[in-house]
Amino acid sequence: MRILGKGQIDRNRPVSFRFDGKSYQGYQGDTVASALLANDVRLMGRSFKYHRPRGVLTAGSEEPNALLEVVGATNQTPNVRATMQEIFDGLNTQSQNRFPSLSFDFMGVNDLLSQFLSAGFYYKTFMWPRAFWEKLYEPVIRRAAGLGRLSGKHDEGHYEKAYAFCDLLVIGSGPAGLAAALTAARAGADVILAEEDRELGGRLLADEPDLDGAPARDWVSSTEAELRSLPNVRVMTRTTVTGAYDNGTFGALERVGLHTPARADLPRECFWRIAAKRAVLAAGALERPIAFPMNDRPGIMLAGAVRSYLNRWGVTAGKRVTIFANNDGARQTARQLMAAGVEVAAILDSRTDATAIEDCPVYLGARVTDTSGRLGLRSISGAHVGGNFQIETDCLAMSGGWNPTVNLTCHLNGRPRWNVDIAAFVPSEGVVPGLSVAGSANGDFTTHACLAAGQAAAIEALAEIGVTAAAVPLPRAEGVPYAIQPLWLVEGKGRAWLDFANDVTSKDVKLSAQEGFTSVEHMKRYTTQGMAPDQGKSSNVAALAVLADATGRGIPETGTTTYRPPFTPVSIAAMGAGGRAMGFAPQRFTTSDQASRDRHAPMIEAGLWYRPSYFPKPGEKTWRESCDREVNMVRSAVGVSDVSTLGKIDIQGKDAARFLDLVYTNTFSNLPIGRVRYGLMLREDGLVLDDGTTARLDENHFLMTTTTAAAGLVMRHLDFIHQTHCADWDLRLISVTESWAQFAVAGPKARALLNAVLDAPLGDFPFMACGETQVGGVKGRLFRISFSGEEGYEVAVPSRYGESLFRDLVAKAEAMGGGPYGMEALNVLRIEKGFITHAEIHGRTTAFDIGMEKMVSPKKDCIGKAMAARPGMVGEEREQLVGLRLAQETKAFGGAHLFTQGAEVERETSQGYVTSVCWSPMFGATLAMGFLKNGRARHGEKIRIVDHLRDLDLLAEVCDPVFHDPKGEKLRA
Repeated sequence: MRILGKGQIDRNRPVSFRFDGKSYQGYQGDTVASALLANDVRLMGRSFKYHRPRGVLTAGSEEPNALLEVVGATNQTPNVRATMQEIFDGLNTQSQNRFPSLSFDFMGVNDLLSQFLSAGFYYKTFMWPRAFWEKLYEPVIRRAAGLGRLSGKHDEGHYEKAYAFCDLLVIGSGPAGLAAALTAARAGADVILAEEDRELGGRLLADEPDLDGAPARDWVSSTEAELRSLPNVRVMTRTTVTGAYDNGTFGALERVGLHTPARADLPRECFWRIAAKRAVLAAGALERPIAFPMNDRPGIMLAGAVRSYLNRWGVTAGKRVTIFANNDGARQTARQLMAAGVEVAAILDSRTDATAIEDCPVYLGARVTDTSGRLGLRSISGAHVGGNFQIETDCLAMSGGWNPTVNLTCHLNGRPRWNVDIAAFVPSEGVVPGLSVAGSANGDFTTHACLAAGQAAAIEALAEIGVTAAAVPLPRAEGVPYAIQPLWLVEGKGRAWLDFANDVTSKDVKLSAQEGFTSVEHMKRYTTQGMAPDQGKSSNVAALAVLADATGRGIPETGTTTYRPPFTPVSIAAMGAGGRAMGFAPQRFTTSDQASRDRHAPMIEAGLWYRPSYFPKPGEKTWRESCDREVNMVRSAVGVSDVSTLGKIDIQGKDAARFLDLVYTNTFSNLPIGRVRYGLMLREDGLVLDDGTTARLDENHFLMTTTTAAAGLVMRHLDFIHQTHCADWDLRLISVTESWAQFAVAGPKARALLNAVLDAPLGDFPFMACGETQVGGVKGRLFRISFSGEEGYEVAVPSRYGESLFRDLVAKAEAMGGGPYGMEALNVLRIEKGFITHAEIHGRTTAFDIGMEKMVSPKKDCIGKAMAARPGMVGEEREQLVGLRLAQETKAFGGAHLFTQGAEVERETSQGYVTSVCWSPMFGATLAMGFLKNGRARHGEKIRIVDHLRDLDLLAEVCDPVFHDPKGEKLRA
């Protein structure tokens, strides 16, 4: 099926690949679709619902039929479009959605039952009997669902993500895109030209018009050479711009290594986030089919696709081709086929007033009413103004017109508008800020108009950002007006397919209207039209026309469904590139990590951070021995702990204090400079998000501290509140967690230790004070806060000095009878003092539950305040924070439930639960924190602790959660 002298493939480089276990040969530059067609393989897939035989319909990413699986050594990728997968030696592909073979599929029986499987049948069929759903209906549906299969193995392929910035992003490299890119490039602007195909040119490659009297490819080649030679231009082929987002950001998927054998040094795909000051959409238009009876057989293709295979790959889609169209453009396909020596059986023009002059039979007013050929087209039949016809043909090239590619212009809730002149939707103006549309994507269907529109769009876009661009010389091109007479549906006895991917017929759309689903969105969901692989690219407009006719409305009144990103499928692996293994949960190390390991400290995960669990001494055989020693050390002398993992958010601006009042329950605008205040933060639903301290470093400069676990959550929360509630405030915030190394110094000798390391001794530095300090000539910050209940400080220095300061602090502490302490001791110290962590503020507790309802200021509003006052959010029935004390030492029982003595141990009788537990060497008892219904009124009561997981059944005394120094005298010493 190859045509000598045609195509842009490299015939000197043969390529072998496999399809369904059989080896085929193509050439470098072939896609799987073009290579299979060249080998006279027309059957490439089975349809989703009816399992009807299907062949290739298009030549691009809009392909709904020829979906296959690419089988690699460590992966199996389903639903790959044969029209987009380039062949290479060793490529192994197979068809999908069939058993046992493509030519004989058992599930083809569905086609015989099609009258029982119409649109919405599952809504009516699987409701009765009710008991059948779980044991029969659902398992059968799940087994039948889906098209392709995964291998079940881990995908070991490499994926990347990247970021790019430019003055002008040009999307598409047809005549409009190349003209826009060339104009902007010569003006000196930073340009990114993104093209979905492997080479530039768009329809110039498929249609082969003349530019300046020479083949269009010559101009494309010279333009590409110039663009690639310029340092201010990035040409990105095999790159699909998949979505338009806020602030000029676009998502793009680059197929980096999918056209070559797997290589360790080459990623399969790269997902780009492109920030463009301006963008020009020159993505062209997509040809649409005509719905006529039995229009889905292998061998029935779009006329533009037949032209593409001929001119780009030197392949004829059939030995005897027939053209069926409602517009002039399809005539070009017939002429080029005949010029290449391919027999054109006839041109079937649905218009009665079109010209009949061609070098082949032309039938006007023609309609195709039936086709034959189960696994491949054999003949067609129909009628025209002169009578009936029956034509032996193995390829029917149909064209119902062209749809501008409006998808990206709708990604920010824009809606296209109907253009009656071209019988298609075109983009509305200004729906995506900074994005202009040019060429066929805007309804200009002549090469001359596309070139001029692309250049004008680039000049206008650059002018908006202050770049002056001059018009560059453009080649002379044809400008024959586009002529079309809409034909959406040919009525007949057989089914007429609208959506090939989902097996949706015109009958289904009419049934939707008949049953009351007249809204286009309801019709879409009732019939599944435009969902899954198609996403409305080839089927949408014709389906809307059928719905409009069925409901007595016009197409503009019927409207379109919502176009959403991505434009083409994007693999999750590419979007989440780097999010595997250590990329999924990266290890984060403090500056003191090596110093802690040098002391043989076991490291434990705290969020993504690794922190020392305890610091063993010679002779200590268990972690408990080390932990008890460290707790006693802090209580009696001094301890040093690395608290750099706490979230640190720098907040500045004239409205910074006002902002803190909004996000915290208590007031921060009256906080003096040089002081620290504890704050409580609520979510929008009134539940506690986080707690922490915030220091006022200057009039308009604050430093917020969050818990380690919630650092990212709080930063996201603050950013959301800023953008949605007070975007016009003078305010900036940034995370500086990694910028500062911070160490807690706690214990009776804490001040003495600091005086030994600070350049100047501490003067009057009261509890909850903050200020600048200096350590060995290095400027740092000092905070008088404590998480242990003892006199405590936190000293912070730039991260590069962290390890040195930690080693110095520990050495001097040991000389005073102290030393470092780890997470186990820190947990005991905070439980003894009754300090909460995210074990207690776990996302289901309120300020009332933790005893901090008085921190919700009555004098101001704050995020979550109104919701926190809802019925049921306060009151005796709530589980309230309490302390629990047991005289005996026992296994930890965090998560155990609390029951009244004598009550049945059942879910309904649970009185609360335990959140944190420790053995306290200071009190010689097991201490715990938890939540108990009406707990603050039950101090002194004995409560039963039941933990079936650890086989524990204990009695504990309910008490105040603050065990150590309840008056806070040591804190303020």
